[in-house]
Amino acid sequence: MNISVEDLAEPLTYPVEAFLSREYAEAEKEKLWPKVWQMVERVEDFRAVGDFVTYNICDDSIIVIKTGEASFNAFHNVCPHRGRQLIDTPDDVHSVRGNRRNFVCGFHGWTFDRDGNNIFVLDPQDWMGALTPERTCLSRVQVDTWGGWVWINMDADAAPLAEFLGDAGRILAHFEMDRMRYKWRKWTVYPSNWKTALEAFMEPYHVAGTHTQLLDYAEFYAYSAAYGLHGVSGFDQRDAADRMSQGSSVTRAGKGADARISTYELIKENYETLNYAASTETLVVAASRLQHELPEETPAGEVIAHWMKSAKADDAARGVVWPEIPPDVTAEAGLAWHVFPNMSVLQGITFALCYRARPFGDDPNMCIFESYAIERYPDGQEPATQWENAEPTAEHWGAVLAQDFSNMRWVQKGMKSRGFRGPLPNPHQERKITNFHRNLAEFMGTGEPRLLP
Repeated sequence: MNISVEDLAEPLTYPVEAFLSREYAEAEKEKLWPKVWQMVERVEDFRAVGDFVTYNICDDSIIVIKTGEASFNAFHNVCPHRGRQLIDTPDDVHSVRGNRRNFVCGFHGWTFDRDGNNIFVLDPQDWMGALTPERTCLSRVQVDTWGGWVWINMDADAAPLAEFLGDAGRILAHFEMDRMRYKWRKWTVYPSNWKTALEAFMEPYHVAGTHTQLLDYAEFYAYSAAYGLHGVSGFDQRDAADRMSQGSSVTRAGKGADARISTYELIKENYETLNYAASTETLVVAASRLQHELPEETPAGEVIAHWMKSAKADDAARGVVWPEIPPDVTAEAGLAWHVFPNMSVLQGITFALCYRARPFGDDPNMCIFESYAIERYPDGQEPATQWENAEPTAEHWGAVLAQDFSNMRWVQKGMKSRGFRGPLPNPHQERKITNFHRNLAEFMGTGEPRLLP
């Protein structure tokens, strides 16, 4: 039975082979990863022509190199002579970076320019004319940019990036993430499947059980919706009469009789326990003034409107101009997006908190997990950052992310139990996850969700 988008509103389950099976992980190497657009790195990491970054996914390694002011090339990181990697990519590094005019194979010295053309072969006459340019050039990979990221796709016939992103790209484009810069970035090798790790950040339904300290500050009932390959979640109200403008994103009123105070307490708690991400210092400081700038009985909607106006003026004074986002787009944008297959973006007006997970080696029980914060800064005032390999603890990642880490590995182990009858995702709050598995099954040919009797 083919599951439709409408079916996602019904109780569903799906098999766990996608998380546990070595055969499934091997099949991903052919059926999934070579067929999808994948984010490689932020554009600003490529500062000069010739700057390159490697990106590894399973057995494939890709080189992305800056070739002009706004142009890039991408190639498989392999010499066509005997298969040596052109850039060594050890397992214990996030990526390899540098600047090259040419790529020289360390085995026999074959040399390639920034366009992937072979420009030197030792003793080419020995091949008696068989070494055509098509046989000696590097294998090209599709490359494009969107949102301040560089993306690649190994499928030469794949649809363009804009088409792949669809409505997710249309909505998120309003946030102008291309004008944001890294605040911090961390990665770790973690003992779970990449999907287990990613799904921990695809819904707020877990807040009541995992981040119990946050319940003092707000309600975390949520909605979840499918957008083609992708999905969105946002904060909701069990009673539709309680819904208010701007209530679905992280910039919302907290619970409590005095919205001036609860709004500040919620945003401050989120900011500090999420490793100073998912908000900005400007927003926190502006929220701290609400109780001094507004009367005690100010309705929550008016508190939020005043807060946004005040923070916008504060940012403008320091050289940070907010994008103008139409109210209908703000409402549709919600809290956070899953960008298929392996990226999560929690977006705000001048910030975003992002997650990515991908396989590590051939073990379906291991993954590379990354998280990073980006923010809009005055020109030239962004911090200098590098990828930090950090143990998954509160000291390195903040209290909230450490709580998420405390679940992921045990979900991976628990799914192996013969007593586990299969996932029972929430049809309203975890629809991003069932949509993910619906789309994943289209690529993999197995694992489709099914309706519960």
